[in-house]
Amino acid sequence: MRYYTIQVKTRSELKFMRFYRAMYQDKPLPLYFPQKEIPQRRRGVLCTRRRAVLPGYIFIELMEEDSIKNYYWELRRTPGFFRFLVSNRDIRPLEGRELEAVLYLLKAVGPVAGISRVGFDENSRIVVLEGPLKGFEGRIIKVDKRKGRARVQLDLYNESHWIDLAFEVIGRSP
Repeated sequence: MRYYTIQVKTRSELKFMRFYRAMYQDKPLPLYFPQKEIPQRRRGVLCTRRRAVLPGYIFIELMEEDSIKNYYWELRRTPGFFRFLVSNRDIRPLEGRELEAVLYLLKAVGPVAGISRVGFDENSRIVVLEGPLKGFEGRIIKVDKRKGRARVQLDLYNESHWIDLAFEVIGRSP
């Protein structure tokens, strides 16, 4: 399997996917848009909101024998499309660490990344017990205990993106 990335209008990712599926029902193409659950406090009330992990990006899964060129114009004609990554002239699949991180988000975590359960060791370092942060321990660059969020660095096509994932503290880890 090969995975490609397209950039679409931010906050219209689900709309883009609906348009594509409605316009091209005869060419089914697996499109993925990873989301996360983030607790937010609004007017003193804590609620969980669903947000995009990587706003504006959708991932496409293709078989090895299939070519992105077969879907090029269908994707470009879909309302909300901006560009292929790296560019429209240089379309490259994800490889290496980039692919591992995206596959972990898409396959292991699922379509919606929930809230991780963490603890802190004697040196106040975060220890992930379970949840979506489990595969990203080495990529955590910032922890906000008050908000319950950990900032993770994710590299795509030589660009760094920071994503915030939610966690709840269980207690001290052994």
